[in-house]
Amino acid sequence: MDIRELQYVMELSRLRSFTKAAEALHITQPTLSKMIRNLEEELGLVLFSRIGKKIECTDAGRVVVAHAQTILDSFQSLTRELDDLTTFTKGTIRIGLPPMVGASFFPTVMSQFRAKYPGLDIHMVEEGSKKLEAEIESGRLDMAVVQMPVNDELFDSHVLIKENLRLIVHPTHPLAQRDAVTLAELADESFVFFSKSFTLHDRIIEECNRVGFTPHVLYESSHWDFIQEMVAVNLGVAFLPETICRSLQPNRVQSVTLVKPAIPWHLAMIWRKNTYLSLAAREWIRFTQSLFGEMEGREQ
Repeated sequence: MDIRELQYVMELSRLRSFTKAAEALHITQPTLSKMIRNLEEELGLVLFSRIGKKIECTDAGRVVVAHAQTILDSFQSLTRELDDLTTFTKGTIRIGLPPMVGASFFPTVMSQFRAKYPGLDIHMVEEGSKKLEAEIESGRLDMAVVQMPVNDELFDSHVLIKENLRLIVHPTHPLAQRDAVTLAELADESFVFFSKSFTLHDRIIEECNRVGFTPHVLYESSHWDFIQEMVAVNLGVAFLPETICRSLQPNRVQSVTLVKPAIPWHLAMIWRKNTYLSLAAREWIRFTQSLFGEMEGREQ
């Protein structure tokens, strides 16, 4: 059994499809099938049960998968640490960003980082916080920006941004000229929400439930510009972070302070605990912390 075979087992276990796993591994399906069959013959055990197109781990398969992740993590740490000895000016950093964060904050950060380290490539993935946390935990990303709070037992973190959500409404809405509105006053409104992959989706529903109502959600989206366009054509109300609200056109969308309660939008850079981070990844963390610290200082 070698590292490559363990990688094949992990992908097949994760995707539960020979076709999808082969595509993810950039090999042909017959190659993957043959490799798994040879491994099963070598071990004298069946690792995957095949019922039609359905693939499931057997008891033996689950044992292999449980140990394979630890072995692959150790191997990955070994290769990265060895690479660091000679290739700090080369390599790839794998970063996850929520969609609305990328456009608002990180083009400047990435531009300055690339100017300082032109040989380092940044592989960026845009997803909601829930998906990004799972990608960090699995080792497919080095780090990500997600909404707080996070699981402190799994991740180290550094807070980058502390803001609150604001209510956004159409300019003709009765609340458009208010200085502030309580969450309970929105009980009869129709909402445009962040999609379920966003931590904010569940957080807003929890806060609504806490003040006595279940929000009527008409539409969901993972893109803040689409959310504000839906509000601009008067299809509902929504919540967006303060930074994004500052860029909205007041003749199309009005933003109002949300109180009782205020809903925080705190973003942090996270990375997995007890795992090796390359020098390049550690420099990205240090660089980002420094840059956001300077930005916060200028705003104060």
